[in-house]
Amino acid sequence: MVTSIFVNFSTRDLDRAKAFYEGLGWSINPNFTDENAACIVIDENVFLMVLTREFFQTFSDKPIGDPLVDVQVQTAFSRDSREEVDEILEKAIKGGGTEQRTAQDYGFMYSRDFEDPDGNLLSALWMDPVAAEIGPEAYMAQQSTDA
Repeated sequence: MVTSIFVNFSTRDLDRAKAFYEGLGWSINPNFTDENAACIVIDENVFLMVLTREFFQTFSDKPIGDPLVDVQVQTAFSRDSREEVDEILEKAIKGGGTEQRTAQDYGFMYSRDFEDPDGNLLSALWMDPVAAEIGPEAYMAQQSTDA
């Protein structure tokens, strides 16, 4: 059985949010999109559900935090190269997002963190395939013996 992941975000402006995520190169699944929500397709099994704040509130009795003030979750997704990480950050800024902090370069992993216009925190990252397979510690040890 294939598992799909749906990450739910709140938005104050659904049309703006849809335009932002489409600007990143992702598509919208119209079957799960209406005036309350948009289903953003990142990958065939990974989706962002961008929900109006009012609709999002129907999923919990807890108060909805304000992502402009409080970090609720950081949603990270991988890219195939460092260049793709930089490209998605450029698209995010062009679409009204903001860079959350400077690039993080650990040699085996490279990431760029940004916020969408509502303040939801995302991270694009690339990891060396060998480091992903054997783990960062083993990778760093291997690199130091190869030097």
